[in-house]
Amino acid sequence: MSEVQGRPLLAFSTVADEAAAAALARRLLEERLVACVNILPGVRSMYWWQGRIEEGGECLLVLKTTEARWPALKARLPELHAYEVPELIATSVTDGLEPYLRWLVSEMQQGDRP
Repeated sequence: MSEVQGRPLLAFSTVADEAAAAALARRLLEERLVACVNILPGVRSMYWWQGRIEEGGECLLVLKTTEARWPALKARLPELHAYEVPELIATSVTDGLEPYLRWLVSEMQQGDRP
């Protein structure tokens, strides 16, 4: 994965429940902003919000995308998300099974086409 535009990224976001997770995942897939989404229900989150420690159940979304699609994902997810300040963080993929990485990049290149 030497081409900068094709570098895979793993991104993470949380949502309130499985229905919200499935709806958001489907929309991001339809818009070709991600190649794959894993939904992990049963996540317990604790965090500071508006001066208080909050705690609650959420679903974690693991989003597979590329550096080329990241700006569009970063712009679009907050528009689709129910949270006032949604979590969206990403990390580079430095290694992986080559056929899977090629598949991921190929799917994201489909989104670059008109």
